[in-house]
Amino acid sequence: MKKPRRTKAEQRAETMEQILDAAEYLFSRHGLYGVTLKDVAKRVGVHHTLLNYYFEDKKKLFDAVFARRAVVTSERRMKALDDYDEATGGRPTVEGALRAFLDTDLDLYIEGGEGWRNYAALGAQVANAPEWGAEMMDTHFDPVVLKLIGLLKKALPGCAEEDIFWGYHFVTGALMLTLARTGRIDRLSGGLCRSDDFAAVKERMATFMAAGLLEICAPDGPSRD
Repeated sequence: MKKPRRTKAEQRAETMEQILDAAEYLFSRHGLYGVTLKDVAKRVGVHHTLLNYYFEDKKKLFDAVFARRAVVTSERRMKALDDYDEATGGRPTVEGALRAFLDTDLDLYIEGGEGWRNYAALGAQVANAPEWGAEMMDTHFDPVVLKLIGLLKKALPGCAEEDIFWGYHFVTGALMLTLARTGRIDRLSGGLCRSDDFAAVKERMATFMAAGLLEICAPDGPSRD
């Protein structure tokens, strides 16, 4: 029995996914400026004019690649934070809030295959691109980050607001370095740790970061005089 013929819309959707997957792979390794539309077309196996048909320029393609998975991770984390807030009756703990934010995201890289790991590396690049990356991060992630900040304020009612924001800054810095998978920790540890071992990161990161936040927010915490 013959399979039903795909509609033109289905064919276009499949082609678009192939383009986004190929671009994601290349951008994650070479960055925005190290990839051309011809490079992406070659990896897909199509003529580069097809990419010009779908995308005005390379930056538009990059934006589409980033947005495709950004909406998934942002929505998942927002739901996890909302559910956690409700489950605790509005009385979260620091580690609980961080686990809802971090573990939910790390699960995507643990379970989602190489495509999600490519996106992770791409996200690390965007987060460290001051010229245009900050705006992309603001657009896609500000609501979920501010939700986390709100939970941390509830968990640390006596903490100075700037300390909570610095705490988030340190958390996201560690997360982005992890997502970049540079391999540096592999070499430093002689193979004891692996930069692609997101499960090991998930086991440790929220606990480690919660301890830091609790310390700087303690009444007898570090002096800033």
